[in-house]
Amino acid sequence: MEAFDIIIIGGGPAGYTAALYGARAGRSVLLLEKLAPGGQMGTTDLIDNYPGFPQGVKGFQLAMDMKAGAERFGAQTKLEAVTALELAGDVKTVHTKKDGYEARAVILATGAQPRELGLPQERALRGRGVSYCATCDGMFYRGKDVAIIGGGNTAVADALYLSKLCGRVYLIHRRDKLRAPDSQRVLLEQAGNVEFLWNSRAEELLYAERLTGLKTVRVDTGESRTLDCAGVFVAVGQVPETSLLAGQVELDEAGYVVAGENCQTNLPGVFAAGDLRQKPLRQIITAAADGAVAAQMAEEFLQRERT
Repeated sequence: MEAFDIIIIGGGPAGYTAALYGARAGRSVLLLEKLAPGGQMGTTDLIDNYPGFPQGVKGFQLAMDMKAGAERFGAQTKLEAVTALELAGDVKTVHTKKDGYEARAVILATGAQPRELGLPQERALRGRGVSYCATCDGMFYRGKDVAIIGGGNTAVADALYLSKLCGRVYLIHRRDKLRAPDSQRVLLEQAGNVEFLWNSRAEELLYAERLTGLKTVRVDTGESRTLDCAGVFVAVGQVPETSLLAGQVELDEAGYVVAGENCQTNLPGVFAAGDLRQKPLRQIITAAADGAVAAQMAEEFLQRERT
C-alpha cells in the first residue's frame, strides 16, 4: 500500500491550497478527487469575488491553476473516489475504488453541495438564471428582478444583499414567518424593494435559453402566480459531503465536521478544511484559507510525531 505524509480528500480550493502548502513544506502529498479539479468552483462560469482578478476569472481556469501550483511543488493528484476511511490509528488508511493509501495525516476537504429544489431543468439552468450563492453571482443581476427561495438566515442575508443591487426582490417562503430573527424582517421591509410571498413554494422554472421567470403556488390555497425574473437564488440549505465520516469524526446535527479555526477534528492527525467544516461563511477564499491552516497544522502535527 503506497504511503504519504499527507493525504487530502477533495480537489476544491481548500484541498489544492492544502496540497500547495504541504508540498512546499517538503511533505509527500496525495490529493484524491472523485470527479475533476475545482469542486463547485470548477463548474462556475465566472468568479468575480476572488482577489487578484480584476476582470474575474473562469472557475475551471482557476481550478486548473490551483492544481498546477500544487503539483509544481510535487503534490500528486489521483482522480479516484474514496470508498472507506480508517482514521483512528496513528497510520490512517484511505480506500478508493482502485487502491488503498496510507498517511500519518489526513486533511478532509470534501466540501458541501447546495440543497436543490428538485425542479425540472434546475441543474440545466444553473449558471443561466439559477444560482445558490448571492454573494457570488448577485452582480450579474444588477438592476434586474430576482427571486430568493428560503426563510432562514442565509435567505434573509441574500435578500438584503440583492436588494442593494437588483430591481425587485421576491422572497418566497413556505411558511407565514421567517425562521430568521424578526429584526431581519424589519430590515427587509425597510429596503423598499423586497416583496414577501408567504406560504408559497416554487413550482416551475420558466426559461428560453436562460431563466425568464418562476411559477409559484400557495401551499394553503393552491393559488398560482407567475413572476417575471431574471434570476432565482436558492437558499434552502447545504448538504455537507461527510457521509463517510460518520462514526469517526465528530459531526454536528447538520452533518458538518466540528473543527475550529485550527481545522483540527476530534481525531489526532485529521483536519477539516473548507465547506464541510462548521463556519459562518462558505466562499472560495475562506476555503483556501482553511486549506493553508490545515496544512500548517498537519505539518506541526507531523513534526511532533517525529520527535
